[in-house]
Amino acid sequence: MTFDMPFLILSVLCSVLVSVLLKLAQRRGLAMPAILFWNYVIAVLLCAWWLDPPLQRLHEAGTPWPALLLLAVLLPTIFLAMAASVKAAGIVRTDVAQRLSLVVSLLAAFAWFGESADAMKLFGLGLGVLAIPAIVSRSRGESAGEQRRAWGLPLAVLFGYAGVDILLKHIAAAGTPFAASLFVAFSGALVIMLGVLIVTRVRGTLRLDRGALLFGLLVGASNFANILFYIKAHRALPDNPAVVFATMNLGVVVLGTLVGVVAFREKLARINIVGLVLAIVAVATIAASLG
Repeated sequence: MTFDMPFLILSVLCSVLVSVLLKLAQRRGLAMPAILFWNYVIAVLLCAWWLDPPLQRLHEAGTPWPALLLLAVLLPTIFLAMAASVKAAGIVRTDVAQRLSLVVSLLAAFAWFGESADAMKLFGLGLGVLAIPAIVSRSRGESAGEQRRAWGLPLAVLFGYAGVDILLKHIAAAGTPFAASLFVAFSGALVIMLGVLIVTRVRGTLRLDRGALLFGLLVGASNFANILFYIKAHRALPDNPAVVFATMNLGVVVLGTLVGVVAFREKLARINIVGLVLAIVAVATIAASLG
């Protein structure tokens, strides 16, 4: 089997880079609303340039506008949750929670999209369900508020990304091209973040600086590159989607863990390590069932 491995490697690197940039931005005290605003500015521009979205298709009957608008609201909301999770729970737990969202989205696929449930998929889902509480578990030495944030925010990331995946499946099932739906979602998210910026600026609680601009552009470019390279990997491997799926998800889990532990000195309890192993086995099992 031959395939263009660089696409997958770049997609994994860009995915983890987003979490790293959010962590570094928070250490510098940069305003997250401003970062997310510039993130969507560059995402909209890159989407229009690279993907050339067929916007005329949006005028067709049956375009799922409620799902598109909900996606536009969910994207910045989950990005804010992800940034807060990186700060409170760390890169490791956040990235693993993001990838475990496939457990929820696969359950939704069984319920709403006619996905077949075989023994291997169910086994992988079972392991994924067991991995979730183990991953978000934190030390008993922390305060009640710290513990709530440390497990609540990764769960918000998990269910948020699952919601994004479910909405994208629904939009695709309606026949809306992916590039067009992505452009609408990014544009809607940009408008929402502009509104947030205006409100916070009027209240005097927002400080705009070049650091937020720089990090916002970097986050937006990395986030879009992650999507672009993932699409290219699927196109390079049209007959092997399981390879792309497994490499992407396992790559992010492993690299995110290495970066979090080695570069940012994040500590993992034994229960977290058990959850990490369960998550890796769960993703590998689900990927094998897709093959």
